[in-house]
Amino acid sequence: MQNDVLIKRDLFKSVAINESNPKYEMCLQRLHPLSHKPHDIRTPFDRDLTRILHSSAYRRLKHKTQVFFATNNDHVCTRIEHVNHVASISKTIAKAMGLNVTLAEAIALGHDLGHSPFGHHGERIIEDIMQNHGFEKKFWHEKNSLRFIDLIETLPNYAGFKENLNLTYAIRDGIVCHCGEVNENYLKPRDEYIDLTKIEKGKYMPFTYEGCVVKISDKIAYLGRDIQDAYNYKFFDKKDMMLLKQIVQNTLKQKIRFKDVNTSSLIHEFIINICANSNLEHGITFSKEYYEMMNEIKKFNYQKIYLNKRFKPFMRYAKLVLEGIFDFLLDNYASFNTIYKLKKYQKFYPTLTNDFTDWLIKYSNIDDKLHSIRKYRNKIIYDIQNQQDYKQAILDYISGMSDSYAIKAYSELIEF
Repeated sequence: MQNDVLIKRDLFKSVAINESNPKYEMCLQRLHPLSHKPHDIRTPFDRDLTRILHSSAYRRLKHKTQVFFATNNDHVCTRIEHVNHVASISKTIAKAMGLNVTLAEAIALGHDLGHSPFGHHGERIIEDIMQNHGFEKKFWHEKNSLRFIDLIETLPNYAGFKENLNLTYAIRDGIVCHCGEVNENYLKPRDEYIDLTKIEKGKYMPFTYEGCVVKISDKIAYLGRDIQDAYNYKFFDKKDMMLLKQIVQNTLKQKIRFKDVNTSSLIHEFIINICANSNLEHGITFSKEYYEMMNEIKKFNYQKIYLNKRFKPFMRYAKLVLEGIFDFLLDNYASFNTIYKLKKYQKFYPTLTNDFTDWLIKYSNIDDKLHSIRKYRNKIIYDIQNQQDYKQAILDYISGMSDSYAIKAYSELIEF
């Protein structure tokens, strides 16, 4: 569709995060020193990319909802496919622009590590639970992803001790600032080096251009893929597809026929357009027509997919599952005796009782001796004597679940 497009390669090379960039040393900062073997040939961002790939949170993404929940169809997009789409798009754009490809890929692969089960509806359920139980803060998966990479996810070090992921500032920043729902066309990184734990949703640009690339790639990735899955599930028919093509045609005001609106065609068009129109003066940007087209497609998706009444049974079920798990675990709170109280139900509810007991041992002060014996060297984040901390432990545990795991745990609660 884009005739005679001029792509100026390496246009952003001067601002890439490498040793010549004034931000480089700040981008490499970690919360704690990271142990390493001698003669490691990887860069710090290469190491972080590997740590993300090896994390349990990354593996759980294959069973987390993107849009269509707990599907048995191997060809429907799950959260892990989505992050890999984002990584692929981010790498392509970063390479063309001369940015740090590894940094962009690592941010992309890690950007949804803290996403809830059951997609965005799961987020809303968790937020409702929080508001009903005295939490003033809101739940948003970008901040929860930062929480998971900083405090929850662990990997064994070279001595076998399980330590927090401890990623670099640039990757932590790109993850917490990635929100692809924000409607902005001109993306330029902020200059301030700030405490990422205090960031508010949608109020900060990433610290790097690589983070900006991931931010826009997130939106590029989901628009077309969601259309493809929705069409396969008969959420709309051929007339709707013709309407979508007409939206694209009218927006672009071109006579060239758009043969098909699908994942591949949309990703290609958006990538080429953003590479042709971005520059150091305006930042990462689409042309006016393509930015308008993106927003029109997003409106179409909301009307035909995300707000579709066919999701209502799923929404009711997801609410039962997550609230049921939360209520059961909260009912069994007994300060330092919580583990013993949970063990009474071990025969009936082995998934919840065993796994949540392990969670408390790993992340709370309920059993310091066992914490040490298991070679945990992660930060203790819950005081078991504080009921609000205990509630937070349940919420963290739930937010990390895959759809299938949550369903399994809830099924045990309702079977006799």
